[in-house]
Amino acid sequence: MGDKSILGDLGISNLGADGAMAAGHALSRPAEEYENNAEVEMMWAIKAYEHAETYYKLISAIDPKLLKLTPLDDEINGEFVSQFPDFTLDILKIDELKTDDAKEKWRNYCNQFENTVEDFNFATLVRLDCKGDYSEENSILVTRIQFFAIEIARNRRGLNSSLHLKKQHKSASSDTS
Repeated sequence: MGDKSILGDLGISNLGADGAMAAGHALSRPAEEYENNAEVEMMWAIKAYEHAETYYKLISAIDPKLLKLTPLDDEINGEFVSQFPDFTLDILKIDELKTDDAKEKWRNYCNQFENTVEDFNFATLVRLDCKGDYSEENSILVTRIQFFAIEIARNRRGLNSSLHLKKQHKSASSDTS
């Protein structure tokens, strides 16, 4: 990812080990225990960013077509393809995610996985354009199961492969320098 401005904007660089432990504990508590709280929202943002950073490193290092993100990849992808046959995967369209009709359709999809995918409704960042990095302009918050549906489909169709190839090309170039 490499965009340090996102880290600074989220305050991650000032979190420290104790802060990270406290954030992890707070985020494991039931959502009903919290009202709108800026500190909790910040912790969610940090957790979403860390997940995005890890995923980006993974798809850059390993051929995404070979990745298995969950034990339920086949089921997640099968339901996604069945329920969203015309979904645009390369460059996500906001209206396919955020309109009232889209939210209702997604809610029905997501709730199927409530008891089978851990943290299925956690806030997670997904890249709008699969060829780009995570950045403020190229990221949107979705639920974890939406992230899995979109990224499993992208991986299986080879849409994330360009990131892996770009990293391999960079590595080969630096090895010969």
